[in-house]
Amino acid sequence: MSERNGPGASVSPLYEALDEAPVNSRHWLTVLTAGMGFFTDAYDLFIIGTVTAILTPIWHLSTGELSLLNSISLLAAVAGALLFGKLMDRLGRKAVYGIEIILLVLGAVASAFSPNFAVLFAFRILVGIGVGGDYATSAVITTEYANRKNRGKLVGTVFAMQGFGLLAGPAVAAILLGSGVSHALAWRLMLGLGAIPAASVIYLRRRIRETPRYTLAIDGDVATTAETVQWTTGKTPAVKGTATSSLRPLRAKLTDKTFLTRLIGTAGSWFLLDVAFYGNSVSSPLILKALQPKATLLDNILIAGAIFLVFALPGYWMSVWLMDKIGRKRIQWQGFLVMALAFAAIALIPGLAKNAWAFLILFGISYFFIEFGPNVTTFVYPGEVFPTNIRGLGDGISAGGGKTGAFLGALLVPTLLKTVHLSGVMGIMAGVSLIGVLLTLVALPEPMGQNLEAASSEEPSEELGLEPTQAAG
Repeated sequence: MSERNGPGASVSPLYEALDEAPVNSRHWLTVLTAGMGFFTDAYDLFIIGTVTAILTPIWHLSTGELSLLNSISLLAAVAGALLFGKLMDRLGRKAVYGIEIILLVLGAVASAFSPNFAVLFAFRILVGIGVGGDYATSAVITTEYANRKNRGKLVGTVFAMQGFGLLAGPAVAAILLGSGVSHALAWRLMLGLGAIPAASVIYLRRRIRETPRYTLAIDGDVATTAETVQWTTGKTPAVKGTATSSLRPLRAKLTDKTFLTRLIGTAGSWFLLDVAFYGNSVSSPLILKALQPKATLLDNILIAGAIFLVFALPGYWMSVWLMDKIGRKRIQWQGFLVMALAFAAIALIPGLAKNAWAFLILFGISYFFIEFGPNVTTFVYPGEVFPTNIRGLGDGISAGGGKTGAFLGALLVPTLLKTVHLSGVMGIMAGVSLIGVLLTLVALPEPMGQNLEAASSEEPSEELGLEPTQAAG
């Protein structure tokens, strides 16, 4: 009853209905519900660099304390990604979706009222757990609802909302500082405002339906799957037989050779990307201060915002546009390669690290190819290359690998700037990026154009007697 759909894959007609459906309002509702969390994730993770620059003279922070505040949410995100990834596979996607965003909102509000370093440190841990959970849940849910031809674009759009969060941070900081708000109040407002966009989608996340791929592949519930497919696609599958199928349970393991190789590729490349991305981005006030010691904090905030606007934001949307046209693998390896070349030029060309305009242009080019490159693809890849029964954990471990790299980058860059200076930091980032090129080429497949079951090497359990028919109206 089924037919070939993508290279070498035989799938259930229910899956076919999902795969071949045109993008519609239900897809975009899922993307919006997930994307608002990523706007907040980016805002909360990156605004801390400006906050600590303000707090350093107020609370007399040491370099170690500053580094810990800049990085602790990223380390906590590792735990959040692993926890929510595992729970998604065990309890279902719907059971946990929205809880991570509640943690994020609570952590952001509480952070704004912190009286000292220790309390702020603790609540930044809560923010990080929420962020890590959001990375795992949003990617998997959007992937499992997406159609075949536009899956990269839909999942990439969720992540591209990070770009607006990156812009919102410098914009909020510039408005507050430029309008004369005292530093003692400004940092609290910067942290607290991060709760607003996340709070706006709590209801939508808690009300979302269980994904049709989970209800079919894990629960074996044909009737519920058919209802969700109809809700998503506007087509009513005609179910033949009983409401619950006799699907054989999926038994894929992450320790299987195929999936272990993919896990090394997804988690490893995300780790390498985030060492460079978060190391440079969270510490951008310090990097720009090292470049221009006489510039004010507001000057450097505006420069960072301009880099994000001119270089990073277009890179996100270039990835979204081309994800399903040239593929994830090419975007990822060529992004890593240009990053390596840009960082190497800053490190090796004499005097370039001290020439503000030359540095900013190359730094900006690296940002464009971070986004039109591995920052978006490392988010898209894990949801596609692992079967349904281990997809949550595979994505969670991959995201956790990324946030481990982010933690190390944010933790070490402030110290490295003092020891090996700006050119040395860029040299390290060049080496990290070059390893990313090699790992992508060796360990990752190309899932573009394949249905999700083929991309994830998920064996179809049995043929189901289901026929998609056009719904009336």
